[in-house]
Amino acid sequence: MRRAQHNGVAVVALCDHDCFDGLPEAEEAGRRFGVAVLPGIEISTHSGDAQIHLLGYGCDPWVEPLRQELSRMRVSRAMRVDDMLTKLDALGMHLTESEVFEQAGSATTIGRPHIADALVAKGCVADRDEAFAKYLYNGGPAYVERETLELGHAIDLVHEAHGVAVLAHPWIRGAADAMTPEAVSRLVHEHGLDGIEVDHPDHGQETRRMLFDLGGRLGLIRTGSSDYHGTGKTGHDIGCETSRPSALHEIAARITARGGSLGTVEPILNRI
Repeated sequence: MRRAQHNGVAVVALCDHDCFDGLPEAEEAGRRFGVAVLPGIEISTHSGDAQIHLLGYGCDPWVEPLRQELSRMRVSRAMRVDDMLTKLDALGMHLTESEVFEQAGSATTIGRPHIADALVAKGCVADRDEAFAKYLYNGGPAYVERETLELGHAIDLVHEAHGVAVLAHPWIRGAADAMTPEAVSRLVHEHGLDGIEVDHPDHGQETRRMLFDLGGRLGLIRTGSSDYHGTGKTGHDIGCETSRPSALHEIAARITARGGSLGTVEPILNRI
C-alpha cells in the first residue's frame, strides 16, 4: 500500500491466488497511506486444456461453496509442491519444503513463485524469471499440473459469493487459443461473465485493441491491471497499468447490487 501511494494509485484491488489472505492487513495499511482497497481473489481455472485465471472482485470470503472449493485446491497445491521438489531434486537442485515455506512466509497458498524464490535464495538461478524460463514453466522439466476449477463453474461461484467475475489477462501464455471471441461470448451468455482485462503489461497494443472491441460488443466491463506480484516479478510495478474510473464504478455498482463487499472503496467513489 505504501508503494501504491508512492506511485500515485488511489485504489488497489488485492487479488491473491486462490485465497483471501491479506485483505484485513491491506485495508489497515491502506488507511494509513490513503489508498482504498477493493477485496478480491484470482482463481485458477481451466477451459479445456488451457489454464485461465479468473478475477473475483468483491467476493464474500465466507460464502461456503467457494470456500470449500478453495480449501480443496489448497490441499492439491501442497501435494503439488512435493512433486515439483522431487523433480527438481532429480535435476540436481535440492530444495526442502522448509526452504520453500520460508519464502512463502505466512501465505496459506503455496505455489511456483515460492519455489522460484527458494531457488533464487539458494543461488540456483539469478531471479524468478530464470526459474520459470528454465524449470517451472507450463510443461517444463520441474512442472506439475495443479487442480483447477472449470471456468464456467468458477464464474458461477464468484457470483454466488456476491462478486464480479472478470477474465484476467485472457490472451497470454497460449490462453488465446481457448479464449476465442466465441468462447468469451458463451461465457457471457451462459454464465453472466462480467468483464475482461484489456490493459495488462503482457498485452501488446493490437491485443488490447481487439480485446477492447470484443468487450464492447459483448457488454463487458473492460479493466486494466499491473498484475503486481511483489519484487520477484519484473515489469509489473503497481500502477503501470490501471482501470479507467468508469470501469471501477461499474464494478462497484454490480458488487453493491449483489450484496458483495466494496472494502474501503465506497467512501471515495464520488471523488474518482
